[in-house]
Amino acid sequence: MKNKQVSLTTQNRLIISGLLLSTFLIVAIAVFAIFNIQKNLNEGYQNFGQIVSKALAIECAELTKNSSHEILKSHADKIVESHSDIIFIEFRDADGKLLYKTNSVSKFKPKTPNIIVNSPMTTENGISTGSVTIGLSGNIINQISSTTRASLLFVFTVAWVVFAFVILINTYLITRELRILHKGVQKISTGEFGYTIQDKDVSSEVKELFNAFNNMSNKLHIYEEQNIEQLTLERNKLEAVLMSIANGVVVCDNNDNVVLINNHAHKLLELDENQMLNEKIQQYVDTEGNYCFKDKIEEFKDTPIEVMENKPLEFNIQVDKRVIKSIISPMFTRNNDYVGYIIVLIDMTKEAEMDAMRSTFISNVSHELRTPVTVLRSYIDTLYNYGNEFDYETQKEFIGTINQEIIRLNRMVNDILDFSRMEANAPMEKSLNSIYEVIDTCVSQVQPLTKEHNLTISVNKEENIPEFLFNYDGIERALTNFLSNAIKYSPDNGKIQVSLTRDGDNAIVTVSDEGCGIAPEHQKKIFDRFYRVENNIHTIKGTGLGLHLVKQTIEKYHNGKVFVQSEIGKGSTFGFILPLKLYEDVKTLA
Repeated sequence: MKNKQVSLTTQNRLIISGLLLSTFLIVAIAVFAIFNIQKNLNEGYQNFGQIVSKALAIECAELTKNSSHEILKSHADKIVESHSDIIFIEFRDADGKLLYKTNSVSKFKPKTPNIIVNSPMTTENGISTGSVTIGLSGNIINQISSTTRASLLFVFTVAWVVFAFVILINTYLITRELRILHKGVQKISTGEFGYTIQDKDVSSEVKELFNAFNNMSNKLHIYEEQNIEQLTLERNKLEAVLMSIANGVVVCDNNDNVVLINNHAHKLLELDENQMLNEKIQQYVDTEGNYCFKDKIEEFKDTPIEVMENKPLEFNIQVDKRVIKSIISPMFTRNNDYVGYIIVLIDMTKEAEMDAMRSTFISNVSHELRTPVTVLRSYIDTLYNYGNEFDYETQKEFIGTINQEIIRLNRMVNDILDFSRMEANAPMEKSLNSIYEVIDTCVSQVQPLTKEHNLTISVNKEENIPEFLFNYDGIERALTNFLSNAIKYSPDNGKIQVSLTRDGDNAIVTVSDEGCGIAPEHQKKIFDRFYRVENNIHTIKGTGLGLHLVKQTIEKYHNGKVFVQSEIGKGSTFGFILPLKLYEDVKTLA
């Protein structure tokens, strides 16, 4: 386990430096004081010894002169034994001869003196009779020195402790005020506006700072109260807009965590309400178990922001057979700080299906056009080169086949032209026409087609439908398409029923057959462009535009309705509903 490295602040360094400096000064002053006191004590003790020796010299001068040695000895011994600091007293005559020297018998006295003082002995007449030497142990001075040193050390130690305590207390009080201010700043940073700091027991300068802080906090609180409702409203508006956008929106922060995902994105990605929130977008798995965003997010993050800002990253993902176009764009604040990215999801399933159907349509049209052209070329070439060799019936048969292929080719070309015109929103002219005439004309036109399979067409018309506004050619092509499909899919010797009825202000035209029928899943898409039913029953090819053109003509240009009713094996009924509009302008745009 690694040791924690404690970093000292500038304030801590200053406090420690101050304590060290004060300690050094106090120790230096204490040593200096002890040294001077010891020096003065030694000098005083030396003077004391000198005074004692002089007094003894004066006192014993006459005794030495009179040769009263016994009295001198007795007096010296008493002095030595009565004073603990005097180790010995030595008397010498004027010639330096030892007269007497006392010996200390006390076990508490050292044998070797620390201080030796000498004084001459002179009489009143100034005659020198010898000298007195005193040996002092220094016990008193040592005791005084020890007591003095201990006292000084105690005093200076107490002074240092008091000084350090004052510094620490002062530092604590200052840091306490800073901690109080720091706590207040933290409260403000977390949005707790209005928080106030108590200015009790603080210095006047800090009190002014606390008052300024409290004033700022109160103003922020007032500002928050005034703007919180507006900010909440704006935020709710933004979330409501994002949630109601038709495209999916996923907002990620700078750490790839999903912070917002709207309802349409939940639907497109097949997520529950709170699923993926606060999780990394790279963890999303599609229906095939692939991390479909992971590589693209890495590519986005490896690309410079300036590039992505001008050209967002686009790619497709597939979720449950749904093709979703994804666009990743960087997200910035008003200060142009990068804070994350937005993923826009667009459902391209229908467009992908249309592209596939459009490709199929082009292929089918090419094939369908090639077939009649090939037949026409073959038959015409045969007639041109060998027509004289054929009898009348054979020629008539050839010409009849050519005519049918031309009709087929003409129908396909018309479908394509009508489709292009409707896609361009070209206007369709309307006029007062009779729906009865349209039905009779269409039935008459398809009668030759019924003979090949011996089909019967019956017509049932109500008699109370007046002329109304519609485009004659458009309704004729729509009904002809219904009849042609009924003929194609009806069995031999079958029956086709054409009906015209009135329901209020609507005319209803239906075409029923006895064909193979259409499955329910195909009925929902049968009027879509390029859509064709391909199975074992429906083998007749086409462009896939016929029923789509019918739907466009009826619903887009006549505000009507197309419908189909079918059951497998029981035939189908196709129909359309037209509103009976009698008083509009003769020419009306869709």
